[in-house]
Amino acid sequence: PPPPRSQKGVVTMKLNISYPATGAIKSVVIDDEKKLRLFYDKRVSQEVDGAALGDEFKGYVFKITGGNDKQGFPMMQGVLVNGRVRLLLKEGHPCYRPRRDGERKRKSVRGCIVGPDMSALNLVIVKKGDGELPDLTDKYVPRRLGPKRASKIRKLFNLSKEDDVRKYVIRRELPAKEKNGKTIKRSKAPKIQRLITPERISMKKAVITQKKERAQQRVSAAATYAKLLAKRKKEQRDRRASQIAKRRASSKGSVKRASTSSLKENAAKKVKTESGAAKPVVAAKPAAKVAPKAKAVVAKPAVPKVKAAAKVAPKKK
Repeated sequence: PPPPRSQKGVVTMKLNISYPATGAIKSVVIDDEKKLRLFYDKRVSQEVDGAALGDEFKGYVFKITGGNDKQGFPMMQGVLVNGRVRLLLKEGHPCYRPRRDGERKRKSVRGCIVGPDMSALNLVIVKKGDGELPDLTDKYVPRRLGPKRASKIRKLFNLSKEDDVRKYVIRRELPAKEKNGKTIKRSKAPKIQRLITPERISMKKAVITQKKERAQQRVSAAATYAKLLAKRKKEQRDRRASQIAKRRASSKGSVKRASTSSLKENAAKKVKTESGAAKPVVAAKPAAKVAPKAKAVVAKPAVPKVKAAAKVAPKKK
């Protein structure tokens, strides 16, 4: 139930106390600010001694796990603020659940430091005190659903590998159903996960053999393909070699034919010249000797001779 509305100047806070050993939860409303000062300035995941809350909580140690302020905004671990802030949150962050892939949203969250503006505080009993708390430590709430995984069922009942896990599954009772005047009891059991049965072992062996067969088929198929490829390449090489040999033979034949035809033509010319009348040989006239041309003499310009000046004897004084 929601905590009662606080009067003007009166601070009230609801404490949701849980005890994991029994699975029980109890809500306690405290309107005494002196008792609530015990939690002020404490952070989420810090431990608090419960003796200040009253004699009934003597010896108990509580751990703060979260809470809400008066407007309903939840406390967020890691936000070291004694108030409310707006943060851009994405997938993986607490206090936010994305509706689309890659969605981010700016939301208001309460810091992880407890203050007087808190409306509810969640506590977990870490250490039990001397006395019993009514409807909390003296009450056992059975788990609605038991373990589902085979290893966890073995751990719960301390079973060995030889024990059959299927006999130890915790069944959930359903409301009885009447049919033809008879009441039929109904229950529901979970499907055991990671359960190793003879069918599972045989199936696993079949899968392994199939994998081995597929691997052998791949190897044989690769070998046959390689053999066929080598055969085709050899045929291609032989075909190419035969084509080259034909071309060379044809080119040699054409050269031979051309040489024989030229030889025949030369022989025919010789025969024609021999069978024809011999022409009189006319002696060639000796060539007239040509006198060598006289070289042209170029007259040099006459240089006027200058008489040497007579030496003048110096006059005697």
